Amino acid sequence: MIKPDLDQPIPAELGAVHFVGIGGSGMSGIARVFLAAGHRVTGSDARDSAAVESLRAAGAEIAIGHDAANVGDADTLVVTGALWQDNPEYQLALSKGLPVLHRSQALAWLVGQQRLVSVAGAHGKTTSTGMIVTALLAAGHDPSFVNGGVIQSLGVSARGGDDDLFVVEADESDGSFLLYDTSVALITNVDADHLDHYGSHEAFDDAFVRFASAAREFVVVSSDDDGAVRVTERLDHPLVVTFGEAADADVRLSDVATTGPVSFTLHAEGRSWPVQLRVPGRHNAVNAAGAFAVLVGLGVDAEAAIAGLETFGGTERRFELHGVVRGVSVYDDYAHHPTEVAAALQAARSVVGDGRLIAVHQPHLYSRTRMMAGEFAETYERLADHTIVLDVYGAREDPEPGVTGALVSERFADPDRVDFVSDWQAAADRTAEVAREGDFVITLGCGDVYRIVPQLLGSLDAAHEPVVAVAEDSAE
Repeated sequence: MIKPDLDQPIPAELGAVHFVGIGGSGMSGIARVFLAAGHRVTGSDARDSAAVESLRAAGAEIAIGHDAANVGDADTLVVTGALWQDNPEYQLALSKGLPVLHRSQALAWLVGQQRLVSVAGAHGKTTSTGMIVTALLAAGHDPSFVNGGVIQSLGVSARGGDDDLFVVEADESDGSFLLYDTSVALITNVDADHLDHYGSHEAFDDAFVRFASAAREFVVVSSDDDGAVRVTERLDHPLVVTFGEAADADVRLSDVATTGPVSFTLHAEGRSWPVQLRVPGRHNAVNAAGAFAVLVGLGVDAEAAIAGLETFGGTERRFELHGVVRGVSVYDDYAHHPTEVAAALQAARSVVGDGRLIAVHQPHLYSRTRMMAGEFAETYERLADHTIVLDVYGAREDPEPGVTGALVSERFADPDRVDFVSDWQAAADRTAEVAREGDFVITLGCGDVYRIVPQLLGSLDAAHEPVVAVAEDSAE
């Protein structure tokens, strides 16, 4: 994998821009805003996708497969840290002396002098960003934004706007969120992850302290997450707003009801408001509180902010329903860390009723699987009724000997509640055997696990008399 130089100067003009891996969730959004700004955009990706087709429709020239010829007469190359050193397009750019920018550098260039809202945290970034953007639009603003997932009501993950506001999901995984000239920083949580990059929990905390300290206007930070509290205690920023269920939070939640779409009471500055979201889960009530704090800090009227938040319908790959076959609902979720998995399963539990939860887990990264196999197993065994574990999606990492999805399944206390199935069709068939009417099947992972959904639907459709092979008791 390449290690981008985040300290290199960014050219004043980028000209025609070529994206290597343009179909990725972050890259496709940035490419879309470059197109909106009038740039010629080309790109390449390993496979066709809805994101690729959408960018083509917007004017981008995109090749499938990586080849040096794809670079053409581009002036600048944009890459991600997931790129391999021997990529022919990357090597050609180096040989020609073209500027090679990490996607975060390209995004920083796009933002320019606009008023930037950066949303960071190990979990909840995409949803919180989507909430802020949705509420701003509902309140009559027209921000530019780049999110890590498609906002369902808008059908896009990114767009150029006419306001001076720019809202971004700021990626902490490789430290690139420190590049941005942030006006308003939102920290959803500081749950240590990406230790393959940071090396220690302390270094992970340090990065968030730097991120928050650099915010030019104000910082919004969780009052409930232990890591966020550690960061807050180290801040000397003049304006820090806390949010959550803690009694001393500046924006506080109470009376949270999680049956179906979540509802709660929001308290701030001596006032209270009832809130009813369209999305389920206690974690989304907390996300909404953080978004509210940002919106009010930006000058949005409190009632207008709440009205906008109540219209938010979710983002793709966040508890997204794909179909119902034989009474079995099939959802997909991006969760890829034990904390995220717990939140997704708890949200599902709040709406599944008498049905059971059948999780299809794709481990992401060999390093994370090796370090967190036990935590994943404990979370799934506690919150799902049955779990199908696929093999590891390596992404930017080389395989590690002995690290497979079996590391997770072997850590279950009850082996009858888990199957490790590396073949996807066999995994889909096994899921259909387990499922019965009223159950929820949920795929979880930030790799390509969503691609198994058609196979799951097909296997469910083909099944006749499912063999029920899980315990009758629902997980608590």
